[in-house]
Amino acid sequence: MDPSVLPAATIAARIRAGDLGCREVLDHFIARVERLNPRINAVVVRDFERARDRAARLDSQADKSAPLFGVPMTVKESFDVAGLASTRGHLSARDHRARVSSLAISRLEEAGVVIFGKTNVPIDLADWQSYNPVYGTTANPWDLTRPPGGSSGGSAAALAAGLTGLELGTDIGGSIRVPAHYCGVFAHKPTWGLCPNFGDPATSRTAMNDIAVLGPLARSAADLRLVLDAVAWPDPADTALRPALPAPHFTGLRGLRVAVWSREPGQATDSNTTVCIETLADHLAREGAVISRTARPAFDPLEAYRLYLTLLNAAWSGSASEAVITRERAIAAALAPDVMTADAIMVRGVDMTHRTWLGLNERRHVIRRAWNAFFRDWDVLLCPVIATPAMAHRQDGETWERRITIEGTEIAYNDQLFWPGITGGFHLPASIAPIGLSAGSLPIGVQIAGPIHGDRVTIAVAGLLEQAGYAFRPPPGWA
Repeated sequence: MDPSVLPAATIAARIRAGDLGCREVLDHFIARVERLNPRINAVVVRDFERARDRAARLDSQADKSAPLFGVPMTVKESFDVAGLASTRGHLSARDHRARVSSLAISRLEEAGVVIFGKTNVPIDLADWQSYNPVYGTTANPWDLTRPPGGSSGGSAAALAAGLTGLELGTDIGGSIRVPAHYCGVFAHKPTWGLCPNFGDPATSRTAMNDIAVLGPLARSAADLRLVLDAVAWPDPADTALRPALPAPHFTGLRGLRVAVWSREPGQATDSNTTVCIETLADHLAREGAVISRTARPAFDPLEAYRLYLTLLNAAWSGSASEAVITRERAIAAALAPDVMTADAIMVRGVDMTHRTWLGLNERRHVIRRAWNAFFRDWDVLLCPVIATPAMAHRQDGETWERRITIEGTEIAYNDQLFWPGITGGFHLPASIAPIGLSAGSLPIGVQIAGPIHGDRVTIAVAGLLEQAGYAFRPPPGWA
């Protein structure tokens, strides 16, 4: 079978069996990048020769037992890879070269991968599209007039188009989950704090950023587990402890306890997405799963959403320039009190005191406990990833200046943060699985959320969906 559409685990197994060589499969993906990448501009940094040298060394290695042995892989541009730039879309960083790789990158190489390039992002990783002045615009292989999502947009596009065997992204507001949904691939946003991303001290924050995580994108659920096994333990500079992630108690769909939250009053959500999730719930019920469409955690969703937005802006502000903070102060000062868009809520917190943040964090932990209680009754929650399938390319002004129309309702562009934030803002893990196509033949994914440190549970459910037929399929014209 063509390696371009194979899961990473299968590629590694075929290399171990002698059916493929590391250099052979790497050259296969490099050839696809050279031939097909110009159509979507997903792989924007090439490291082909060093990758070929590593693949050749692996081919001569007797021990091929590493779980991802020889798998060609690209990673999000923001990760530090020694010798390569990490610009985050800024021209001013184009000539910097990382001296050391991020911890996650080193751990993946220990697991056997061959990193041969990096994939595109938006400026400062702050959009659900992926374009910047350094590398240009990335398109969705399902429809070139649409973005692949962001900020791990190049990651998802490269996977869907068969340009790489595996990917690694980051997520604070849907940046792993939305691209997977837009491009029809699997992904996992881990429990916060599980996977460290410290790298080159010149470019990498030493302290973990609140809410932000790193995690895999792949063409199968099994690959998500392999990457999690490779990277999911804290920075040894912080602690020698390693979490024992609980194994799922189920082996099939029968008896699986599934809560379904496909819509929320006041939060515009495309009907294609809602229908796909409800249809999935019907299928699970027929297979013997226990389904509830009314079970909800014991908190006010609107309060939780607004709390997430305030904490999100606080998390971003730690690395923001003084110019950005000054601009946010001016915007906040000009806001009418009754304006409650996502952008307004975020910007009002620009100068909060530490005491104020501590109060918000206390409230967040109250809501985390409500989520914990909810997941004592339910194994997973199924909900949308974001409000719509892939939108049209939008590069008009700043994100807070844009508007988007969903089912006839016009909302602020960033008001789509509800579905990413209601789970991610409270540090829950969430896996993404493709579950169908919209009326316009665009992929739709489902967010499978679980309890804190229930990462193996949500990935296992994604695997059960894959076995039930909700599997990756390549976009037309790319197989």
